[in-house]
Amino acid sequence: MDVFEAIKGRRSIREFKPGPVKDEDLQKILDAGRLAPSAGNCQPSELVVVKEPSLKRRLSSAALEQTFIADAPVVIVMCANIPRTSRRYGRRGQELYCLQDTAAATQNILLTAYSLGYGTCWVGAFDEGAVADVIQVPSGVRPVAIIPLGRPAENPISPQRRPLKDIVHINGF
Repeated sequence: MDVFEAIKGRRSIREFKPGPVKDEDLQKILDAGRLAPSAGNCQPSELVVVKEPSLKRRLSSAALEQTFIADAPVVIVMCANIPRTSRRYGRRGQELYCLQDTAAATQNILLTAYSLGYGTCWVGAFDEGAVADVIQVPSGVRPVAIIPLGRPAENPISPQRRPLKDIVHINGF
């Protein structure tokens, strides 16, 4: 699948068919996250794969009762290893670069999953401490996204996007 086709076609999926995610597909999806660019090649991304139903239910609860998370066959929790970037870049690495880097890894995961026929949703609304507790996050690591993953059981329409002429500025605002 062409990358632009994946960018245009991917949607946030909140209904999943039952059934597993193939191990070889999951490995490709996770590897796409690993291959994302990162500031100074610090690679702060830590990916926690959750398949255990009781843990998925706890993540769903920690994510403001977004029950579709528990319904997905697989949930990936994207975390940022803050010291890995802050050692090199200090406060800017801690507050910005590690978040940008994990966001790039998350987008790679979403697009790769879509290209393989899976649905995902980038979930950012959650109680960070509760998620950290569920997946037993070590000190210095911060959960930044929850990604439910599975075969889509819905086909949402494309949301309205602002035209380029409204968001592109040449040589400044």
